Amino acid sequence: MRTDTQGPTLTVDELAARAGVTVRTVRFYSTRGLLPPPEIGPRRVGRYGPGHLARLALIEELQRQGMTLAGIERHLRGLPDDVTAHDLALERAVVASWAPESAETLDRAGLERLAGRPLEDQDLERLAQLGVLDREGEDAFRVDTGLLRLCVEVLDMPFAQRTLLEAREVLTEHSRAAAQALSGLLREASAEQDAEAVRSLSAHMQPLVVQALLTAFQRSLRQELLSWLGGRP
Repeated sequence: MRTDTQGPTLTVDELAARAGVTVRTVRFYSTRGLLPPPEIGPRRVGRYGPGHLARLALIEELQRQGMTLAGIERHLRGLPDDVTAHDLALERAVVASWAPESAETLDRAGLERLAGRPLEDQDLERLAQLGVLDREGEDAFRVDTGLLRLCVEVLDMPFAQRTLLEAREVLTEHSRAAAQALSGLLREASAEQDAEAVRSLSAHMQPLVVQALLTAFQRSLRQELLSWLGGRP
């Protein structure tokens, strides 16, 4: 990852204050690879730039939209290596206008009530591997409520966990590729626009793109299944 070096540089304390987080949070994100390392200045003091600040703002937006830490890591890994602070601001604008707010923090009872059934510890572990929940405490879970019921049904399917994880990776990889291609088109089309204009543009495009992706995927999957079943309906 590359971070912008233009503009004033910040100490870790200044970066944390500007981003509205704690120094401990900045260091935690750095150890998880969510933030690139700082430039080391005189007296071995790390200096942070606009790219770090923009990345923290994007992480905050992804969290606000309910994305788990594992999901945020995957999202950030999909960004180009040469991403700039401006690119990150546009990415945040798109995320803010597209991502649904579907995450809640629930206790075990609330989680099971929403899932519609009791959940064993093994079920919780599998749901965490599928990126549906993160444990936030002894009896607290950050849950993607939009995916929970679907993934609970998936748990009952006669497939090994490895197959489910590989299927998720296939879907994630190809959806990320489509998102990156679309993001590139948006970036080129809106190079001279500010983040608010990009947010408005992407919000208008969202239902069209989602419907187009869904329709294309359904048709492709049906063709593949028909081929796999020897042409039988």
